[in-house]
Amino acid sequence: MAPIALFPGFAPLRVDIDQDVRIQAVVGGSGPPLLLLHGHPQTHAIWHKVAPALAQRFTVVAADLLGYGDSSKPPGDVDHVRYSKRSIAGDMLAVMRALGHARFDLLAHDRGARVAHRLAMDRPQAVRRLALLDIAPTLDMYEGTTEAFARAYWHWFFLIQPAPLPERLIEADPARYVRDVMGRRSAGLAPFDPRALAEYERCMALPGTAHGVCEDYRAAAGIDLEHDRSDRAHGLRLTMPLLALWGADGVVNRCFDPLALWRRVATDVRGEALPCGHYIPEEAPDALLERALPFLCENDR
Repeated sequence: MAPIALFPGFAPLRVDIDQDVRIQAVVGGSGPPLLLLHGHPQTHAIWHKVAPALAQRFTVVAADLLGYGDSSKPPGDVDHVRYSKRSIAGDMLAVMRALGHARFDLLAHDRGARVAHRLAMDRPQAVRRLALLDIAPTLDMYEGTTEAFARAYWHWFFLIQPAPLPERLIEADPARYVRDVMGRRSAGLAPFDPRALAEYERCMALPGTAHGVCEDYRAAAGIDLEHDRSDRAHGLRLTMPLLALWGADGVVNRCFDPLALWRRVATDVRGEALPCGHYIPEEAPDALLERALPFLCENDR
């Protein structure tokens, strides 16, 4: 678990999904339920700068995705079904139901935002409002890949290589992998609290993490695209209010038009670029709260 000092007033939570899978999280605050989901190569610790403010208005649940942090890291299967965003979205729904929350808001970054997109598409009755950070829809990003995007998001194409090649290379120096991936972004490593960075390094070195991370991306390049194409073929759209925020200095902003792409798959979309790079909750926590809190606090419950 992330150092408790990063989440004052929060309590650890473990939810057993089945006999092989548990999801680790922290819970704090009071009020309407809000689920926070992190990205790669991080854990729920990414939310430590904004969680205290959010907990003043919400019951905040910050979870580690399957394969990341202290959540379970089961072996992948040939079609990567267990690490599909549909399957992981089911894990997160089970976590919230275990706490008695049938309907909740979602604030999610990067890989977690892809899980949130799938959860909202598959279980729209469970998601009141959806806030997604620094992504465009997965299908559009793959289909819109350019040389500039491939060079900047090299890990998308490295991690999907067949096992165990990328796993072996990550496991050779997990801390260096974390620092290289995060430090090559626009802001370098300066925005990261040393305690949070140490947590990311600790978790990347845990047995099974490298495999879980790779399976996440393998699923995204395969079965997740099948699910996305099926949605579009059947005319399915996200109907809850959606807030899209992205970093003005980031790759998503340079290579895509996030607002236009989200409006292709959702009916009620607003959003803007923030003055930061990819890791919005750690690079620009105040700007994030200024945009996200009014959106999440709109009274349509």
